[in-house]
Amino acid sequence: MAIREQVQDILGSLPAAEKKVAHAFLANYPSIGLSTIAELGALAGASAPTVLRFVARLGFASYPEFQRRLRADVQAQLMSPLERARSTSPVPENQALKAGFSAVAGNLDATLKAVSESEFETACELLSDQRSACCFVGGRFTDAIAGYMAAHLRIIRPGVRHFGGQTSTWRDQLLDIRPGDVAVLFDIRRYQSDLVRLGELLVERKARIILITDPWLSPIAKSARVVLPCVVDADRTWDSSVALLALAEALIDRVSRSQSDGARARMQTLEDIHWNSPPR
Repeated sequence: MAIREQVQDILGSLPAAEKKVAHAFLANYPSIGLSTIAELGALAGASAPTVLRFVARLGFASYPEFQRRLRADVQAQLMSPLERARSTSPVPENQALKAGFSAVAGNLDATLKAVSESEFETACELLSDQRSACCFVGGRFTDAIAGYMAAHLRIIRPGVRHFGGQTSTWRDQLLDIRPGDVAVLFDIRRYQSDLVRLGELLVERKARIILITDPWLSPIAKSARVVLPCVVDADRTWDSSVALLALAEALIDRVSRSQSDGARARMQTLEDIHWNSPPR
């Protein structure tokens, strides 16, 4: 896990004083973690020993060790595909398929451990609430998964749409967002500034955001109602989207089951439209 993800994972079990440090760290990530113990403590309103107990609870023997790991997290978060290509371990040509599948299998297993069951269930509850409309949008490589998810849920429940078209049209589509609506955003490293800004605008319109991101967490996480981190690093040039798709399909299946009667009725209506329409 990235440090930010570790902190979120243990947040609910922290003593009150250490929880203040955790909140200060998450709200000012990563810069405050790279400052001194005194600065982090002052921002959190906590003592230096409390900061050190918080760091130890994360598994670090010292504050410098914590900062070295944090720097490594930030560096990994910002790496471009070209930089990853330069650092990728060579794979013999006759083992490329096996290595690729092995990396993806590892990502799926790690994602299953990283995603909180309670966060997953909360996301499903939000997506199942037909009193609220749902919109879906993703980044350069993830928008295809957002569209895939919207296409399925549109059949299961009403009020689902995908923010399509050029990014310049996203703000036009915000016109129909109402307080309490649900927005599912996909954003992985290197995070898109226009998508981050869209998240801010959605919050201004009081939408509830479900963020599907990577272990380093998109800046959208600060204002998201639910954060679902997926492991995307597969030790190759390009990040893997398999865990993102697997999570999307798990959400689709869970919501479909929760909407069983209504979903079946809508699916039957769609079947009638498709197969009982008069020929042209």
